[in-house]
Amino acid sequence: MIPQETSPILTDISTKDLTDELMRREGISTVSLEPYAVMKITAGSNEREIQGPAIILINQD
Repeated sequence: MIPQETSPILTDISTKDLTDELMRREGISTVSLEPYAVMKITAGSNEREIQGPAIILINQD
């Protein structure tokens, strides 16, 4: 959980910059979807379909 006093600072950072920073970190892997590509993610009984363009971040840290 992010401390409350940190949140306003993060809201000023673009989503692209946050994503780029996370992608550089150890323990993070990515899956990139080209435009119109489709990917299904299934976890237990939950399923989600995502259409590109998209960058999917997997945090295993």
